[in-house]
Amino acid sequence: MTPSLAPLLAGLGLGLSLIIAIGAQNVFVLRQGIRREHVLAVVILCAVSDAALIAVGISGIGAVLEQLPWLLPVARWAGAAFLIGYGLLAARRALRPGATGLLADTAGGRDEAELEAVAVSTSAASVGTASASAGGSEPTGAATSAQRQGRTGRRAGTLGAALATAFALTWLNPHVYLDTVFLLGSVANGYGEARWLFGAGAIIASVLWFTSLGFGARYLGRWLATPRAWRIVDGAIAVVMVVLGVLLVLPR
Repeated sequence: MTPSLAPLLAGLGLGLSLIIAIGAQNVFVLRQGIRREHVLAVVILCAVSDAALIAVGISGIGAVLEQLPWLLPVARWAGAAFLIGYGLLAARRALRPGATGLLADTAGGRDEAELEAVAVSTSAASVGTASASAGGSEPTGAATSAQRQGRTGRRAGTLGAALATAFALTWLNPHVYLDTVFLLGSVANGYGEARWLFGAGAIIASVLWFTSLGFGARYLGRWLATPRAWRIVDGAIAVVMVVLGVLLVLPR
């Protein structure tokens, strides 16, 4: 591995480790991908938001460190402690057999209107079946109307609503600022002049993850629905986090 690629790959690894964890933003992107609703716009918004936050973290913390040079080793050790602690928590989740899959959260996050539409559609199907059993060749008018109402209730949401939800889940989440601005910014500044290369790796991780999650949702959703899959993911996160935490405090 050439030395110039080390910060890029470290940023890629840390970025993926932070972003893969189950959260409201990931659940929403996955849900949009499964429903095929405004996937490209939502993916772009999430990726661009992450890139902006990463840039703010690197540049903002860098300016602070120039004024307070003693803060760099403190931030390095604090970042290492956070990474290793986060890795240990991920390892604990991986070892627990009671972990839940992502689709359970997605299903639990359905809005009431969608559930009502499904209920109406099911009720309509029952009415139509009963009518056919009674000798009728076509569903009743009430059943047909209910079926149409069910289909209408399940139409795609507006682009504005999808973007507003994605924006809120990204920018109003305090963990985003802790992980992206402070943690990534602190770790990136530990690489000195190569901090922007580290940041580029983290941005690439964000783009890769949101693109895969949004456009691969039909396949990822089925795979991520199992507890075993997320235990594997958490195990990989644990390894990456602990390794990066140790490397952060080793002399370079």
